[in-house]
Amino acid sequence: MPLSALSGTRLRERRLAAGLRQSDVAARVGISASYLNLIEHNRRKVGGAVLDRLADVLGVDRAALAKGSDAALVEGLQSSVARCAGVVVELDRLEELVSRFPGWAGLLVALDARVQSLVRAIETLNDRMTHDPHLSASLHEVLSSLSSVRATAAILAETDDLPADWTARFHRNLHHDSERLAVGAEALVAYLDAGSTMAEQGIAAPQEEVEDWLRSRGWGFEDAALPDGLDSEIAALASTAARSLARDHLARAAADAVALPMVGFVAAVTRHGPDPFALAEAFACDPLVVMRRLAGLADLGAGLVVCDASGTLTFRKPTVGFPLPRFGAACPLWPLYAALGRPLHPVEAVVEMAGQGGRSFRVVAWASPRHPFGLRGPELREAAMLVLPGASGSAAAIQIGSSCRVCPRTDCAARREPSILSAAG
Repeated sequence: MPLSALSGTRLRERRLAAGLRQSDVAARVGISASYLNLIEHNRRKVGGAVLDRLADVLGVDRAALAKGSDAALVEGLQSSVARCAGVVVELDRLEELVSRFPGWAGLLVALDARVQSLVRAIETLNDRMTHDPHLSASLHEVLSSLSSVRATAAILAETDDLPADWTARFHRNLHHDSERLAVGAEALVAYLDAGSTMAEQGIAAPQEEVEDWLRSRGWGFEDAALPDGLDSEIAALASTAARSLARDHLARAAADAVALPMVGFVAAVTRHGPDPFALAEAFACDPLVVMRRLAGLADLGAGLVVCDASGTLTFRKPTVGFPLPRFGAACPLWPLYAALGRPLHPVEAVVEMAGQGGRSFRVVAWASPRHPFGLRGPELREAAMLVLPGASGSAAAIQIGSSCRVCPRTDCAARREPSILSAAG
């Protein structure tokens, strides 16, 4: 395991901490002082026996010199830099910063993670304000009551010769509307401050409720014989629509497990890799079935999004670094939509998600048509996109985003609306 630039700086710090001179260490290791100087100043990399002797002389473990826990900090800082377009930093001294000031480096990484968390919170709150029907109804009730109180109070304040019976009527109306306002305000505060998971996460749709439940179960169901206790879990879901969607999902998961038994499926994935089309050929089934089973493999760490012919996302399983929109349309540059427009035609691409530190993903998309109403009925389409992390290769990555609402790429030709995160917004 060769020394990295970070290791060279670490070696120098260890030598100085031990009170050893550069010439003494070089002599004991069997190299020249000038060569050791180049190593310590990150101008040479070294491995093998020299690395072992350096570790012995300094009294440290070889692994501590070659690649310590600081590597995670370096990666975190590199991701932070990638998210800050236009900011010029000394990337060539990044590892030196981590080695000499690990506390400050950790703080910067933690602050960046906090910023990313706040960005997601802004997105959630913006979507909630825009789409949450419960919140909209509560705000409407509060504003309606407030307007009524204001109108009644204005009449009482500005009319000097109001008859006594009308005055009493307006007072009753004012009392009634103020009670409405108080009840509406209490309901709004209770909804916003509720301690349940649904309130905290802003879950406002049955689909989100089901996806949150699936997330708690690890997303996948390995066998056709589903685990015990699912009926009670489904019954505990808040809405009738969510319970119906959950049962439909379980029925489809059981059918997928029958078509692709997990033991044989895992063995096939080992042979063919996560290739939905090779696996679909091997098992003589629809690639959409394979994609759903691949998304359920925890070790693969894949994401999956499914849409209908309108482009509406009907299922969302995220993966790290590939955030999915909660409401509205997704990025129009997603290969998912290219596949939707070309059913039975596989689409594969390497994509890079905006604002995620330059992470690349290999995505595979496929759309299958159905004709449930016969030859003369409308065609229904379902498309899925499997998102595989850790893409590599020479293919140029397609620059995409989550949705226009939160995408930082201002020069995108496919943009539909300004981002809520832009300075100009």
